[in-house]
Amino acid sequence: QVQLVESGGGLVQPGGALRLSCVGSGFTISGREMRWYRQSPGKERELVATITSTGGTRSYVDSVKGRFTISRDNAKNTVYLQMNSLQREDTAVYYCNAGRPSLYAGREYWGQGTQVTVSS
Repeated sequence: QVQLVESGGGLVQPGGALRLSCVGSGFTISGREMRWYRQSPGKERELVATITSTGGTRSYVDSVKGRFTISRDNAKNTVYLQMNSLQREDTAVYYCNAGRPSLYAGREYWGQGTQVTVSS
């Protein structure tokens, strides 16, 4: 069965940190661009961070630049999102996404999401 499973979410105070993990099973994430999205109730899903297949290039939405770091370990079939200096506006369900292995071949995959709540 093909799965992406996120973990590491939870409740944290403003200024705190969390590290999210996303583990693929039933397929390999190598060769795929990996992304983290987030969504809050009543809001559109937002692309937070992207990492290329080799990890050579990373990109972030402006609101998290300097605070979040996306990384990957292809040997562990895992992508991470280190979130530092968390603020209330970071509260959301965070989703892992595995991009298509090529422009037209294959499928992208989505995780089930993990809740991140930033509150004092």
